[in-house]
Amino acid sequence: MFSQLKEDIALIKERDPAARSSFEILLTYSGLHAIHSYRHAHWFYCHKMFTIARIISQLAKFRTGIEIHPGATIGKGLFIDHGMGVVIGETAVIGDNCLLYQGVTLGGTGKDKGKRHPTLGSNVLVGSGAKVLGPFRVGNNVKIAANAVVLNEIPDDCTAVGVPARIVRRKGEKIHNCPQDLDQIHMPDPVSLELCRMQVEIERLEKRLASIENASNATKNK
Repeated sequence: MFSQLKEDIALIKERDPAARSSFEILLTYSGLHAIHSYRHAHWFYCHKMFTIARIISQLAKFRTGIEIHPGATIGKGLFIDHGMGVVIGETAVIGDNCLLYQGVTLGGTGKDKGKRHPTLGSNVLVGSGAKVLGPFRVGNNVKIAANAVVLNEIPDDCTAVGVPARIVRRKGEKIHNCPQDLDQIHMPDPVSLELCRMQVEIERLEKRLASIENASNATKNK
């Protein structure tokens, strides 16, 4: 337990420039507290002591603002930054070295039995307020922009943006496997791109209309 705690603290120091000391991280980082509570709850869940597992997870939710169902499967190196409002569903699977910001939901879309929550690969970044909803896979080295709503599978090495989320980069730019690549700002906006495309199309149609009018006026003058 203590070796795992040391690894988690070292991970936070590596990724968070605001982290000043191990003592501060141990006392104040809600993501760290939530993950350790999850591990205890998951042990009880795996041993079919479901009520105890849920009690532990609910106490952790009230204390940290992060709700992780004890049935979720989480790999090593998960970092929940700030974390308020994060929800991780029962059948969610999270790979290694992933990063979740505040307000992220890994949820389902209905009351179906069995697998109903997403699976994240390794080195996945999910931006603030993003929602990933459904029993599909998000590939390795994927970036999901802040406030995106992901409803379909995303292949490896992609960037997804928007509501609903659209893939805007796919191996066109170098994808860094290092989980320290936390940039959520410099991502293309699909809405802005679509507006620009429409503006170009409107200008083209206006020029065409003007040329038709000119030709019509010239015919009348004759």
